[in-house]
Amino acid sequence: MNRPRTSRPRRLRAALAWLHLWFGLVLGGVFAVVALAGTVLVFHVELLRLQYPHLTRHEAVARAPVLERIVDQWGPRGLRSLDLPREALPVWQGYFADGRRGYFSPTDGSLLLTRSHRDDWLLWLHELHVELLAGKVGKEVLGIVGWVALGLLLSGLYLWWPRRSQWRAHLRFHAGPPTRRWLSWHRSSGAIILPLVLLVTLTGVGMIYSNGFRTALTALFGGATHTAPTTDPATSPPQWQAVLSQALTALPGARVNRVSVPREGGPVAFRARAAGEWHPVGRSTIHLAGDGAVLQVVDASADPAGTRIHQAIYPLHIGAVGGTAMRWLTALAGLMPAFLLVTGFLLWRARKRG
Repeated sequence: MNRPRTSRPRRLRAALAWLHLWFGLVLGGVFAVVALAGTVLVFHVELLRLQYPHLTRHEAVARAPVLERIVDQWGPRGLRSLDLPREALPVWQGYFADGRRGYFSPTDGSLLLTRSHRDDWLLWLHELHVELLAGKVGKEVLGIVGWVALGLLLSGLYLWWPRRSQWRAHLRFHAGPPTRRWLSWHRSSGAIILPLVLLVTLTGVGMIYSNGFRTALTALFGGATHTAPTTDPATSPPQWQAVLSQALTALPGARVNRVSVPREGGPVAFRARAAGEWHPVGRSTIHLAGDGAVLQVVDASADPAGTRIHQAIYPLHIGAVGGTAMRWLTALAGLMPAFLLVTGFLLWRARKRG
């Protein structure tokens, strides 16, 4: 007697279920750990303030003499850029070439604190989240895990998708028996939170493969190419009072957030957040000569759509768009991979026992 042939959709579904199960069990752990680290990092500044309360006992004022003192003293020691004092963190935050961060008093420029991933748990989590603590190799591995995670999410959506009359049943949570309980918890919670988890995962992959995403987006929606000046026609050391004053007014309505330590003979570059930008630091740039003359001003909010979409990847990933509610939702999205891993494992074990 001939066996009935299995339909192609059913074979496809069985293959996807097998791939979803084993890729989830094998690589889901890495995805879950990275996502949990991201949940903590959503509140990086708040946790930093709690861990080092002395950083908050200052007035958020950016003074040119203090900036000059910091650059002159720490520039030769590897300082590359500085975030200006702001209300959330009212000190100068410096970024060094070796990955360290330094925090300087806005009053006199004295060093208040240094941090690195070797001695600070938040920066350790940051390195885990972006490079798996393994540099470029870790970033490449994380990129592969990111693509697998996208496949898991999309295959899970396909396996969950109900018929018209079964939507309510597929979104219910059941208390038992074990197989039904873990299936409903895994399936229903994944379906409800899927759009947000998918957004965070896709933007994370977009940051790892930033150049490729930029090329694709600018090809589809248009892009901007800004050639920054590389030399300072004034060829004089920065007059920081004039430079800082000019930077703060060069782009009306923008907030200047970061200054790069200039190379010898090079201009002074600032990062600013123009009105309408989502990036917390901003992608607008201001280049000034040492005497304060404006060399170039780029308003990133006026860039073509492809460039602006690419620049939105990072703020969407960290929950910087949409206020406090979006930050908490982003943190929740970071918890979901671990929840799906645990419920998926419990479902597999319950089925195996059954």
